[in-house]
Amino acid sequence: MDSWRSAITNADGNRIIVRGHDLVSLMQQGTYADVVALLLGGHAPDEGERRLIDAMLIAIADHGAGSPSAATARMAASGNRQAPEAAIAAGILAIGDAHAGAGMACMVIIQAALECAARESRSLDDVARATATDARGAGQRLPGLGHRMYSEDPRTTALFAIAEQHGKAGPGVAFMRALESAVAEIIKPLPINVDGAIAAVLHDLGYPAAAAKLIFIVGRTAGLAAHVMEEYARERPMRVRIPVVYDGPAPVDDAVGEVRR
Repeated sequence: MDSWRSAITNADGNRIIVRGHDLVSLMQQGTYADVVALLLGGHAPDEGERRLIDAMLIAIADHGAGSPSAATARMAASGNRQAPEAAIAAGILAIGDAHAGAGMACMVIIQAALECAARESRSLDDVARATATDARGAGQRLPGLGHRMYSEDPRTTALFAIAEQHGKAGPGVAFMRALESAVAEIIKPLPINVDGAIAAVLHDLGYPAAAAKLIFIVGRTAGLAAHVMEEYARERPMRVRIPVVYDGPAPVDDAVGEVRR
């Protein structure tokens, strides 16, 4: 039988090597962001990339108990008091296209737009206007733009500032800013949200589109763990109850004339 092949980690009983780097040395001298970059990006980050990854993990660690992943984790913890791993897994399973999928979708749009600009010798502003016009014509939302709570997402502002400080803001960030302006003109004002900011920065760092969703999962797991711990410590079992209004058929008499309940 052929052996599995992996270029990620080798644990041979003597040393643990992650992408060519000794794990104990990373423990002593590195950061968690270093390990995330090694695992997801396949390379050791410089100081700017390390700071950006750290900022992204912090930005997405938690957004309150009402987010789908946190609410699902707490629901599972309410009914299962002995398996925090199951509750956290339930929360992760609530992450998908509608919740945390915007970053990955946004990276696809960024890549296509930049390829179009290079191929057709068009400016980013021109391609951004075309992207906004196409979205309006199709009646589609553009991932990475808009937020139900913020007129300006503070996480985006901070992340872009760090990228600029370390010379990491490239064409991905430039296109998202152009798209934000084009959408404000053609559709309505919509701020770049944290998903769009992460997508732009990860693109400029050279990561594939899937990394946007994966780094969200990595970062949000810490928040899910906190919500599960709080559910166990502060709440009673089975305390999460969703109000349900029945709107099915009215009761009918059964064969012996009794009303079903």
